[in-house]
Amino acid sequence: MTDIANLRRDYGRGQLRREDLDPNPFVQFKRWLDEAMASELVDANAMSLATVGSAGIPTLRTVLLKSFSEEGFVFFTNLESTKSQQIGENPHVALLFYWREFERQIKIQGTATRLPLADVAKYFFSRPRDSRIAAWVSPQSRIIEARKALEMKFDELLKKFGDGDIPVPSFWGGFRVEPSAIEFWQGGSNRLHDRFKYQRDSGGWRIDNLAP
Repeated sequence: MTDIANLRRDYGRGQLRREDLDPNPFVQFKRWLDEAMASELVDANAMSLATVGSAGIPTLRTVLLKSFSEEGFVFFTNLESTKSQQIGENPHVALLFYWREFERQIKIQGTATRLPLADVAKYFFSRPRDSRIAAWVSPQSRIIEARKALEMKFDELLKKFGDGDIPVPSFWGGFRVEPSAIEFWQGGSNRLHDRFKYQRDSGGWRIDNLAP
């Protein structure tokens, strides 16, 4: 039997102090994301997305951050997927970035809203051609008979579209998560991790130091 109870390691790659933080959480986020990308971490823009639908059952999956600004964090998806359906029922979501190599996490709580079609189209047409076709192929989150059916549909659409334009599927879109709270976590020795939480406060951001 695998002994996981005794799997542990100490964290000592860095530290995070109040004076290290930028007053603006988006500036702080960019600082950490830039460091992760400069180190060429695999999927540095990957984030876990937690949603809870009307049934109250949480669902978690990994999606890719495609842009961010002070308005929020953007990702794209099939609008008929489980995540999209749950966001439609309950727009309150959570995001998590985890960069193991830096012993860092960023937790985000916020509200997800649909992106306008212009923003969706701009990103869709920037995708590789095969990725655009794949968006048409997959009935995301639905039961399928076999992978072969997807491959056949992909080949069929490859021939259908040929060298012509590939339009944005009506069932494909994106969301922006406007944060209400952003927490930065830095692993610390002896499990004394550093945690700072930004929360919206009278139009600005309040920063609280949290116990590990």
